[in-house]
Amino acid sequence: MRVALLFNSKHSIEHPADAPVDALAEYDSEETTQVLARALRSAGHTVFPLEADVTLLDTVRAVSPDICFNIAEGLRGESRESQVPALLEMLGIPYAASGILANAISLDKAVCKHIWRATGLPTAPFQLFRIGDEPLNDDLAFPLFVKPVGEGTGMGISQESVVQDEPELRERANWIICAYRQPALAETFLPGREFTVGLIGNERSVCTVPASPLYDERGFHVFPVLEIDVSPIENAQGIYSSHIKSERPMDPDYLCPAPIDDILALELQDLAVRAFTAIGAVDVARVDLRLDEFGNPHLLEINTLPGLNPTYSDIVMAARGEGIPYEALVNEVLSLAIARHGLAR
Repeated sequence: MRVALLFNSKHSIEHPADAPVDALAEYDSEETTQVLARALRSAGHTVFPLEADVTLLDTVRAVSPDICFNIAEGLRGESRESQVPALLEMLGIPYAASGILANAISLDKAVCKHIWRATGLPTAPFQLFRIGDEPLNDDLAFPLFVKPVGEGTGMGISQESVVQDEPELRERANWIICAYRQPALAETFLPGREFTVGLIGNERSVCTVPASPLYDERGFHVFPVLEIDVSPIENAQGIYSSHIKSERPMDPDYLCPAPIDDILALELQDLAVRAFTAIGAVDVARVDLRLDEFGNPHLLEINTLPGLNPTYSDIVMAARGEGIPYEALVNEVLSLAIARHGLAR
């Protein structure tokens, strides 16, 4: 098939001079896009790598692909991850991974948590700060964890994200509002272990899933639970920060399968599937969870455009942990999209 690989590379993005140091953390390296293109070609596809910038309308029409493999984060704005899906739907071009609405929901952590809470899924109490001096909700108790409402890759997250009292909260929230030009999300700090669960698939009730023993009766394959242990990193203080994710990705201990009992592992995997379906995600995602002081899991966020760096991206490591090579993972995601769109291979 003719496959357009759509991405935003770090070198092509311009940000204001006063942008935060992690402003480019979401965007992909040349290494990632090259390896991803090779993986797609290994399955016999003709691949057209395309930068998802303002020229995409013209370049994707010129290529006329059968389907797109979208990893583009978008250029700017509160729903930037929906920009490419919206363009492709306007043009009537099929694509892999989630669509306009699911991407917008996953990027807006407050909206996502509202949906999870409404569907009975566990997520920590939270409050959105748009101007910084809003009265505190009654269900918020310190310490709190404060982060930008609409970023990924740990952007805006550091040891200073944990605040112990109201003055620290106000200071951190105001810094995020000014530095990232968006609201700050404050949520109850969860002091327990942190996990991530990658999954591929689609609900059988609404989508065609490739005929494969890989998928369960619901239509999903959930990878082994991955634990991210940052204790080997000096002064990390248990926080999987933007600096660690972007500058020191090989320094944490990535434990897969996580050293937990089967009951907790199954609970984490089930929560990941339910979080995925609650927002209408498709094909692939990664769900982050953390335990509270009593060992109960809570949903942190979902990434509907999970990183696909061949070396250190979480979902790639989880797949590798059960013997699924990078090329097989990438092409399985594409196969899911091909089946979902009803395309002939």
